[in-house]
Amino acid sequence: MEMLHYDFMQRAFCAGGLIALLASVLGVYLMLRRQALMADMLAHVSLAGVAGGVYLGINPTMSGLLVVIVGAVAVEYVRRAYKTYSEISIAIIMIGGLSSAVILMSLSKSVNTGFSSYLFGSVVAINQSEFLIMVAVTVIGGIFFFFMRRPLYQITFDEETAKTNGLPVNWISLGFSVITGMIVAAAMPIVGVLLVSSLIVLPASLAIRIAPSFSSALILSMVIGVIGVFSGLTASYELSTPPGGTIAFVLLVMLIVGTGIKKAVLKWKKRTQIWEKEKEIPMMDSNKALREYPEQ
Repeated sequence: MEMLHYDFMQRAFCAGGLIALLASVLGVYLMLRRQALMADMLAHVSLAGVAGGVYLGINPTMSGLLVVIVGAVAVEYVRRAYKTYSEISIAIIMIGGLSSAVILMSLSKSVNTGFSSYLFGSVVAINQSEFLIMVAVTVIGGIFFFFMRRPLYQITFDEETAKTNGLPVNWISLGFSVITGMIVAAAMPIVGVLLVSSLIVLPASLAIRIAPSFSSALILSMVIGVIGVFSGLTASYELSTPPGGTIAFVLLVMLIVGTGIKKAVLKWKKRTQIWEKEKEIPMMDSNKALREYPEQ
């Protein structure tokens, strides 16, 4: 294909594919843990890191990554303080991140100039250092999910039983929050702060809806994520549309179509079962008649 002749498109496909695989796995765990808003919250917190990096003259991606990790740890500690109202931690940390970002943006005019790329994403403008950060995050996240898949599975579905079994639930949850923050920061250049949750939540939403088991949901979510990212990048190149918004829109369409097909299949199975029962009724009546009125 013509677009793959360009270096920036090759980096875009490689970076998008890597983050799509990792973000899709993360999305399944976040959905089942009922923490889907955590990705969106950390994305907004990362604005403070990006604004701080631009203001201080350091790499915005690295500063955003560091601030997101701090925010993820803070969420975990605030969540423990408000056990009954755990969702309050998301609101508190989001307010802190957004307020800090607004203050830092007001202090420097240079922050506002390229801020739209962080808000909406610019995957085709990913440089070499950002690509290496994404590769490093993918490797670290992949290792974490591979070795911690069983403990995460137990914590996701029954945290109290996991504690009874001797698992260090608090440390695993803290590590999960840190990995979540790293993935959110790495996904920012692809779809932007405002749409980063789409890359995490939408593939997982469709996979959980149609997959028969947890393992198949993970695999299916990764497949959906990669297809969505690659399709979005291709459509963005052909139509000259923003890549982040196009990827999010493609994933949304896939979710709507996939959910519709699932409902249609369930209705078809239901009607088939009704038809089979209706066919069995006359046969049962004829057998009953033969028993009551046998041949003389």
